[in-house]
Amino acid sequence: MTRVVFLLLPKLHLLDLAGPAQVFSTAANLGYDYSLSYVGQDENVLSAQGLPLRSDTDWPALTADDLVIVPGSRIRNPPRWPQLRPASANRLRAHHAAGGVVASVCSGAEALGQAGLLRDRRCTTHHDLQDELARRYPTAAVVRDVLFVEDDRIITSAGIASGIDLALHLVATRHGPGAAARVARGMVVYARRNGDDQQASAMLRHRSHLNDAVHRVQDLIDARFAEPLTLAALANAADCSERTLTRSFVRATGLTPLRYQQTLRVERAEHLIGQGATIEAAAHAVGFADARMLRRLRARGQ
Repeated sequence: MTRVVFLLLPKLHLLDLAGPAQVFSTAANLGYDYSLSYVGQDENVLSAQGLPLRSDTDWPALTADDLVIVPGSRIRNPPRWPQLRPASANRLRAHHAAGGVVASVCSGAEALGQAGLLRDRRCTTHHDLQDELARRYPTAAVVRDVLFVEDDRIITSAGIASGIDLALHLVATRHGPGAAARVARGMVVYARRNGDDQQASAMLRHRSHLNDAVHRVQDLIDARFAEPLTLAALANAADCSERTLTRSFVRATGLTPLRYQQTLRVERAEHLIGQGATIEAAAHAVGFADARMLRRLRARGQ
């Protein structure tokens, strides 16, 4: 079981917390093994929206498979950042040093900076706070106008609702795009907003449309992208002709069904390669007969 621990700091934004929590809670409801925990520096935490929250003050035991997420807090002008206590900073550093993922939403990046986790790493935050974060942590490379940034198991995201996108990305990298698609559809979330292609999940980039038949076909491809899928089978799932499906799919997503499947395969292969797999092993894992097609698609930026 993967434990997801949220570190609750004073004046946290409710959506920074609730968005990612809903993603992992929905994933758990769909059968994926997630358990959520909430810890704070104090037992009582007042949210930015005025809702009082209660949290544990003792951290659970963590493994390298677990996630720690720091939601953002309200930052006034001039900035008044929540202070991370030494014990909390040590917890964040220790989890990362043990191989775990540490993530933040919005101004939660400041907590990662206080823990020393932004040093010499790429990161991002809410667009109103980017200049101040860069000033406070000059050795960090603050990436502007993107949705989220991942660097050596440190993942920082932009403002507020971007925490949903970050959490869906984590589900996709751990369980594949089909799992993230199921969670996103359960939450009625289809569109990924600004962010460069490497950070944006292909599954979400091509979901910003209202064609339910195309969504059904995407669900099928998302769940079985590593398998051979004929256009006839996909058209049958959409209850239409092959020609109609192709036309509707291109109109809705900008891609043919085959190109969409290839995009998912390449994205998953890139993740496997980033985790140490050979290109040959990654190619076979995502359904290519050999590595030649994967090399060609990567070379043309598929």
